[in-house]
Amino acid sequence: MKVAIIHYWFITRRGGEKVVESILKLYPNADIYTLFYDEDSYGDFLKKHNVYSSKFNTPFFRKHYQKIFPIYPNVVNSLKLKEDYDLIISSESGPAKGVEIKNNASHVCYIHSPMRYCWGYTEEYLKSMNPLIRPIANYFFMQLKKWDKSTIDNVDYYISNSKNVAKRVEKYYNRKAEVIYPPIDSNLFIEPLERNSKTHFLSFGALTPYKKIDLLVDCFNKNGEKLIIIGNGSEKEKLKKRAKKNIEFKGFLKECELKNYIQNSKALLFPGEEDFGMIPLEVMSYGIPVIAYKKGGALETVVENKKEVSESSGVFFNQQNTESLQEALHRFNKIEEKFNPSWIRKHAEKFHESKFLQSFSKTIDRLLKQS
Repeated sequence: MKVAIIHYWFITRRGGEKVVESILKLYPNADIYTLFYDEDSYGDFLKKHNVYSSKFNTPFFRKHYQKIFPIYPNVVNSLKLKEDYDLIISSESGPAKGVEIKNNASHVCYIHSPMRYCWGYTEEYLKSMNPLIRPIANYFFMQLKKWDKSTIDNVDYYISNSKNVAKRVEKYYNRKAEVIYPPIDSNLFIEPLERNSKTHFLSFGALTPYKKIDLLVDCFNKNGEKLIIIGNGSEKEKLKKRAKKNIEFKGFLKECELKNYIQNSKALLFPGEEDFGMIPLEVMSYGIPVIAYKKGGALETVVENKKEVSESSGVFFNQQNTESLQEALHRFNKIEEKFNPSWIRKHAEKFHESKFLQSFSKTIDRLLKQS
């Protein structure tokens, strides 16, 4: 069976890219198609595979890949499949599912979310922009939304990464989606849990507007506690200027450095509304609890058991404001010693990569038999 895997871009190695790497374990001979591929920054993870990129895969477009959303349809149209495949798997929260398929190949879309620019979060993106360019950006968002709508039926079957996203697929695309949770790296569960001293709170991930890292900065500016922020993104410089000395920005870190910061953290802070969110589970694999906004994918990963804290993986806060977050931090500080690292890790193991591979393989086989 000839298989092609299409992913929006391989620029940084985040959750969506790790999902593709797991799918490649099921289809090791699959060809990979992507709009943008930066081999230097991405690393050696795809070196053994054929990777085909769009005509727009140049240093300029790679640098500005998130800002050139108005031309995504053109970029996708320039991505031509090299063969007649039997199965096409698109990994999607951008425009990847819109690729032209000339034969009768089955197209399964593993969807991380309908494009946030277009569906449900347009206002958030616009608020983060210069007021002068908002009307222009809004026009292009609407144009992209029309194009995205036209590609919905290019997909035969949708598989979503969470119940939360399945609801969004039904709401915006009027399509049903099965749910298979994304894979958490099996290597994270091998080493024994470390009982390190806890020196800081942790934020880890892309620094983009919807992640709400500005909320963390405002809150920790007030309370003076130590916060480590790991990751890069469009908001980084703005946030650094706003932050006091108790808040440190570490940028991108290698696995060995990252591990140290996770192990020494009191808790991961997760203030955005995520579609699913793999980072909380990755941190939980170290036995570290999570303080999360009570909405979106966190409701499927974070367990708050107020009666029996030892059977909790974290604490929720209800509103995206400093008062609600500070109240959650206050509650956490009072019960911190009651969390059970072993229980937290065991909870994270429910999302082990082996479970993803088994479910994904069975689901694909069943869908192909139906077609």
